[in-house]
Amino acid sequence: MDGNGRWANSRGLPRVAGHREGVRTVRKITEICGEFDVQVLTLYTFSSENWNRPVAEVSALMKLLVTSLRQEVKNLIKNNVRFTVIGDISKLASNVQNELLDAINKTKNNTGLNLNLALSYGSREEIISAVKILSEKVLNKEININQLDESLFSKMLYTNNLPDPDLLIRTGGEFRISNFLLWQIAYTEIHVTNTFWPSFGKKELHEAIFDYQNRERKFGKISEQLKVNNG
Repeated sequence: MDGNGRWANSRGLPRVAGHREGVRTVRKITEICGEFDVQVLTLYTFSSENWNRPVAEVSALMKLLVTSLRQEVKNLIKNNVRFTVIGDISKLASNVQNELLDAINKTKNNTGLNLNLALSYGSREEIISAVKILSEKVLNKEININQLDESLFSKMLYTNNLPDPDLLIRTGGEFRISNFLLWQIAYTEIHVTNTFWPSFGKKELHEAIFDYQNRERKFGKISEQLKVNNG
């Protein structure tokens, strides 16, 4: 969800105005993804590096998060959306944690779109945490080191109950990963749009999905192999 600040600056507005408009886009895109029968929508909401932003901006973002959760949880339930979070939420203030846990609990039985927010999230931290968990299990002889494989490692990540992403959409014209799901996006297709997140809508999402549908996903194979397997 990149470009909130630049969207606001281009209109002579304070950065927080861009974040507020970004929340409206979250609501809009969540509804559209439900219409498109998307199973999981993960939004990079607040990275572990974002804690380095000015204190006033971080505080405004946290207040906006709490307010938005209180306002939107009824709509999530109404639209059968399951709400989840990945990241080190222990770093968040207790009132923010409580709102998150309340939304998670109230929507846990929903069976539609899984709206997943990456909050206080950093992929390098996630990977290191997984290594520590596995190392401790080996030391405690809960598992044998020869049992370690990609599947077991994936189970130690925040995303252990989620499928790897098929498509990564980067708004705001940025051509970098920014410490996001480094393990999980090994074979994810990437679509970059110059549109800032607050202006991202159904047209831009449709373009991204159309671009994805026209990709040939090889997973290390060659085109001829895929044709044989699909034939």
